[in-house]
Amino acid sequence: MSDQPKPTLGLLSEPVTRSWHSFVEQCEPLRPDLYRYCRYLAGSPWEADDLVQDTLMRSFVTIGCLHQEIHSPRQWLFRVAYNLWLNRVRGAREVPSELPEKAAEVAPDPRATREAAGSLIGRLTPQERAAVVLKDVFEFSLEETAEALSTTVGAVKAALHRGRGRLADPKRTEEAVPVPAVLDEFCAAFNARDLDRVTSLLLDSAVIEFPGLAVEYGADTARKGSLAGVLFGDPCGERGFIAPKYRDRLISSPPRLEARVHRGEVLLLGWFAHEDGEAVRAISRVVLAGDRVAQLRTYLHAPDVLAEICREIDVPFRASGYRYWT
Repeated sequence: MSDQPKPTLGLLSEPVTRSWHSFVEQCEPLRPDLYRYCRYLAGSPWEADDLVQDTLMRSFVTIGCLHQEIHSPRQWLFRVAYNLWLNRVRGAREVPSELPEKAAEVAPDPRATREAAGSLIGRLTPQERAAVVLKDVFEFSLEETAEALSTTVGAVKAALHRGRGRLADPKRTEEAVPVPAVLDEFCAAFNARDLDRVTSLLLDSAVIEFPGLAVEYGADTARKGSLAGVLFGDPCGERGFIAPKYRDRLISSPPRLEARVHRGEVLLLGWFAHEDGEAVRAISRVVLAGDRVAQLRTYLHAPDVLAEICREIDVPFRASGYRYWT
């Protein structure tokens, strides 16, 4: 029998966390443009943020294997994002469907971009969409666009010609969606600071996530961690979850939750008290399993998503940056 020690990931946690935090800090100036680019490619702000997080994670791993210098970090991140998104599109097309291929395409989102003509980008093929966005929105040269898309200048010119000729601005209507009783109860328990009741509304295997920053598995873990910290913690304290530079006029008190319907989905808005009134600083998406919460995905440090959603709902908001540490 071998005397070799069993492998463990525990010793890797601290150095990996430090490296990841450093990488996130270095990428912070590029995040707004990266989100805008992903927002043009993806069909919703949630998909765009997922693509941003996947791009950062893939980039973080890839950098450790590179043997060359990255001369244009923004262009390189765009390339990683495009390749990831293209793989998603190809994967989606391989899923069997009863609908014809054209009808099964992602439905255009009339608010996908506020800087162009609504959802027009959504009607283009992947290469056409990326080429038009890089060239016309981010003002990449033909050569830079070709490099970001791993193709030739000639192919970019052809994609631009086709894409610009197919633009349109379709409309879409939305149906009213009722707020599930469990979410009303969840908000009531949260606002009453009833940690026991909040925890009881979670599945034992519930996942509590702050995309790209933290994840907790299990109701008991969440109770001792993020839930207790948000319910009873001080956002302005020494261990506050909002960095000092973003605390202007913020009052040291826990937030309140409110359920709102947006694009056919029930979201939980986290209202924080300020000296000049309340403002939303967090938005949570919820996955239910019967009458309990299976997943809570909170966008507290996602200023691009926060701004887009809050402007559409027409509520005041304040950004808390891309990270909780100083």
